[in-house]
Amino acid sequence: MATILATSRSFGDGSRDLVGELERAGHTVLRGPSDHGLDALREALAVADAWIAGTGPVTAEHLDAAPRLRVVARYGVGTEAVDVAAATARGILVTNTPGANSDAVADHAVALMLAALRSIAHGDRQVRRGDWRAVRGRELGALTVGIVGFGRIGRGVARRLGGFGSRIVATDPMLTDEQVRDGGAEPLDLAAMARECGLITLHAPGGQTLVDAGWLAGVARPLVLVNTARADLVDEAALAEALRDGRVAAFAADTLAGDTAGTASPLLADDLADRVTLTPHLGAQTVEAVDGMGSIAVANALAALEGIAPPNPVNDPDPAALAARRREEQA
Repeated sequence: MATILATSRSFGDGSRDLVGELERAGHTVLRGPSDHGLDALREALAVADAWIAGTGPVTAEHLDAAPRLRVVARYGVGTEAVDVAAATARGILVTNTPGANSDAVADHAVALMLAALRSIAHGDRQVRRGDWRAVRGRELGALTVGIVGFGRIGRGVARRLGGFGSRIVATDPMLTDEQVRDGGAEPLDLAAMARECGLITLHAPGGQTLVDAGWLAGVARPLVLVNTARADLVDEAALAEALRDGRVAAFAADTLAGDTAGTASPLLADDLADRVTLTPHLGAQTVEAVDGMGSIAVANALAALEGIAPPNPVNDPDPAALAARRREEQA
């Protein structure tokens, strides 16, 4: 039986008791912090056979501290925080859970669009102060909406927007124009979106900055920007200035740079509170998404431990390195 380390905040918190299921099957489940602080995880990593990993970093140093580890089962789709090359070199499988939270994040993106367009959070704060003055907003169906990143979540957003009557445009470097059209959007590049869109929603992978001072300089009308993807897609200092000078009318996001570490963001400034709406990584936090991510991560981990191909592999580990790790276990 295996020792399984779980560091995702919401693992097993849905309608399925995944921890109980694993324990009843004879496995030991250890919990660890979601930020993956190495010192806090050393003891668990030393005995872990599988790691159901949250959004924190999984570095070569983490892997070196885990001599028995056979699989890192990411709880979610993104693997940019995982040193996949280091895992591959050590014979460790990396898996993810594609599609498990797509509907939840697409729902949340549309919710943030409406919250930003209609000043929902600001209006709530006003009423609680006894201030019933109306703030005029915009209708989603009257806008051209740009979707940056047209994978599962981006296409899910497009489907939802169809009911509002918005003109929908999209860009994705991995797709042809015809594939974009098949997903329900007109192809339009990011620079043109700055000129034509009233609202842009980000669903691209991290590791790049798309909204920076140069791009914001090309915005032709007050823009609403939504980010339910990765914080590093946005230059927050440049965006704060664009909010102040009116090029960006509102920003709504489920993430900020350094948010889990408590780092202050320029977007949290008091003078921007009426134009910035933030949620604490709620995009994937539905019962259905939590169950989906958890069950897929468990299936990936158990398959890898049983020596069979997992449903959702990300890498192809070095078989010689894997054999060496197994010899070390048996020594």
